[in-house]
Amino acid sequence: MPDVVVIGAGVVGAACAHYAARAGLDVVVLDRGPVAGGTTGAGEGNVLVSDKEPGPELDLAVLSAGLWRELAGLGGFEYEPKGGLVVAEDDEVLAALTALAAGQGVEHTVVDAGRLTDYEPHLAPGFAGGVFYPQDAQVQPMLAAATLLREGGRGAGRGTLSLRTGVTVTGFLRDGERVTGVRTDRGDIPAGAVVNAAGTWGGEVAALAGVHLPILPRRGFILVTEPLDEPLVLHKVYTAAYVTNVASDSAGLETSAVVEGTPSGPVLIGASRERVGFDRTVSIPVLERLARQAVELFPALAARRVIRAYCGFRPYCPDHLPVIGEDPRAPGLYHACGHEGAGIGLAPATGHLIAQALTGARPGLDLDPFRPDRFDPDRSGTGTPAKEG
Repeated sequence: MPDVVVIGAGVVGAACAHYAARAGLDVVVLDRGPVAGGTTGAGEGNVLVSDKEPGPELDLAVLSAGLWRELAGLGGFEYEPKGGLVVAEDDEVLAALTALAAGQGVEHTVVDAGRLTDYEPHLAPGFAGGVFYPQDAQVQPMLAAATLLREGGRGAGRGTLSLRTGVTVTGFLRDGERVTGVRTDRGDIPAGAVVNAAGTWGGEVAALAGVHLPILPRRGFILVTEPLDEPLVLHKVYTAAYVTNVASDSAGLETSAVVEGTPSGPVLIGASRERVGFDRTVSIPVLERLARQAVELFPALAARRVIRAYCGFRPYCPDHLPVIGEDPRAPGLYHACGHEGAGIGLAPATGHLIAQALTGARPGLDLDPFRPDRFDPDRSGTGTPAKEG
């Protein structure tokens, strides 16, 4: 019997399994598809502090950025600490960006208009300035998830980590109110605790335990250019509208220019957001808008071909905070989902905090803002640590 079953082999589930195994727990990871087959495989790999307003999510992002730097020593997932540049169209927007950066309390540099090309030589003229964040980074998300799973159970003093794909969770085992394992289409698996890291499907998994999590899919498209012979975009570059769109509650279509290069040569172009359920229909107007906005940032992209486009579904929560920690409504069930578009960046901190909760250690951050029951009209109850074994 494992100490922990983790539902979901995306990057968040992989991080939960990685840190739990490092803490000495025996972990089984289940996924109905392949590793990183959901939202993780459709992401850009962003590790950002620049787009977070002061508060719990920024605290989580700062912790996670440091953990990603440590994990980079594992190798194998193209960790790039290249920094991010947020550009402003006019002086009013620049003043708002500057005020946000000052309130965040993280390392940054305000860049005036004349120095923007020192950071990005191919950037279009006419921007009022920007803010540069050296902590922003990028990883290859599918490789990152695979690496975390591969390395989690290695090393003396660690627990074990095993992966089972093609397994669908159909329910939970219970001892009274307490969750004591999972039911699957391949048989029951008793466990000391269960972690719901099912991403966009986290609400559906929670419902199997009789608890409510208001997680909804928020679709986004990404364009991929042909490989470039010489780097055109040196950092992650986006407009201030991206920060606004991330924090928006709108169900309608929103787009903002987000452009970054990759080690293999292609440029990734985003970002769009809309709540349309799990509709994967390709929207040519959205792709055209993304391409146009990217060219407005980097005119040289007009001469480059787009070779493919793909979409994914961000796990949206109404308050834009992930759900992290034990569910007091179903003791023994822990949630690590609802990160929307920040799951890759926030994965290590989430996994680290879940591992602390599983072992009864004092968490490195206050988990109260991320409580699973915070959406209940009558919030009550407290969680208790899971027992090993």
